[in-house]
Amino acid sequence: MNLPLNLKRKTEDYQKSDAAHHIHAFLDQKALNAEGARVMVRGEGLYLWDSEGKRYLDGMSGLWCTQLGYGRRDLTAAAAAQMDQLAYYNMFFHTTHPAVIELSELLFSLLPGHYSHVIYTNSGSEANEVLIRTVRRYWQVVGQPQKKIMIGRWNGYHGSTLAASALGGMKFMHEMGGLIPDVAHIDEPYWYAHGGELSPAEFGRRCALQLEDKILELGAENVAGFIAEPFQGAGGMIFPPESYWPEIQRICRQYDVLLCADEVIGGFGRTGEWFAHEYFGFEPDTLSIAKGLTSGYIPMGGLVLSKRMADALVEHGGVFAHGLTYSGHPVAAAVALGNLKALRDEGVVCQVKDDTGPYLQQILREVFGNHPLIGEIQGTGLLAALQFAEDKSTRKRFDNENDLAWQCRTFGFEEGVIIRSTLGRMIMAPALVATRVELDELVEKTRVAVDRTARIAGKL
Repeated sequence: MNLPLNLKRKTEDYQKSDAAHHIHAFLDQKALNAEGARVMVRGEGLYLWDSEGKRYLDGMSGLWCTQLGYGRRDLTAAAAAQMDQLAYYNMFFHTTHPAVIELSELLFSLLPGHYSHVIYTNSGSEANEVLIRTVRRYWQVVGQPQKKIMIGRWNGYHGSTLAASALGGMKFMHEMGGLIPDVAHIDEPYWYAHGGELSPAEFGRRCALQLEDKILELGAENVAGFIAEPFQGAGGMIFPPESYWPEIQRICRQYDVLLCADEVIGGFGRTGEWFAHEYFGFEPDTLSIAKGLTSGYIPMGGLVLSKRMADALVEHGGVFAHGLTYSGHPVAAAVALGNLKALRDEGVVCQVKDDTGPYLQQILREVFGNHPLIGEIQGTGLLAALQFAEDKSTRKRFDNENDLAWQCRTFGFEEGVIIRSTLGRMIMAPALVATRVELDELVEKTRVAVDRTARIAGKL
């Protein structure tokens, strides 16, 4: 696992060219150009190496996607074999191909039995774009074309394309790109920040009842669907109180509103269940999937439909004018097929549920349970969030929590671990193949970064 020594160009040269041609995601490009982007050149297992030879434990699975870690020869072999046999064909022109058929057979063997069809995409953002049109088309087919409005949550995240970011509730994204009609939002179930004097259970129910209020305000006859992540990923790995999802499902069923789960981050074993909605115990009508579908080795996403929706669209919908050039791409399908077989046959998801997931949650609470900077620890399986708090007894947050969290993230890079900062929370989601030894390293290096941040904040 040593860094290759045959890089053709110096780091500074790569950085200069990167600055000349790229606009990176979610950052100040001018500031990055002055600093110089970190140039990653190799990955193996849970580890990455940059062009200077520094090694990092990737505590974020790339972007919540490399479930099997880096350097899986079986996945690269699957891609190469498919390229040799059929590098590309589409799902237009009344055609299909074996790789996508076999992928779907396996996918639906892993899903609960009330799902039957999938529309493949290239990403989670595209899956949620397709979601809007598919939900609206469904209501047209069943004779309720006025049901168009989608309801999302503030601080939810469903992608960065226009419609996907409109479904999401990150206001700074709305300000930069606008909104689309017929999208509404309710509050997020973030008890630590907004619960006040309410118990988590009381707060969870109150947040869920906002959905009922919004449906009644807009008219149930006009509301097509409610979309949410089972837990909020990019919004800070926020877990709702246990009272939340049962009430949300009750409301959707009562008012005949489709319940749409964004499983782009939560799907494919992250919580110790194959899909996060199974962990939280509710039954969505649609699932948006991506990321862990291929372990990030090649882009692929999809929109999974319940039998109720698929039957209506297939039997009564006629032509559905949708389609993507790369939907069900043979190479992506072959990699996804290999990835899902590995997750299943190697017992990876079971390991997360029964061994490494509980272990990570245990050591996080042992190390940070009484830490002066940490007010709350949330998570399950191989995902977790550490909530910064200025005053733990009152749940008072720092006025400059974003700056502190960003500094902690920077300290993490210096210590050789990649964790993410979101608002005043440090979040982690290592590859599902992480060993206990690697989880120990993740927590220990995170502890050093948090301690360094605590000193800046006057907490140590």
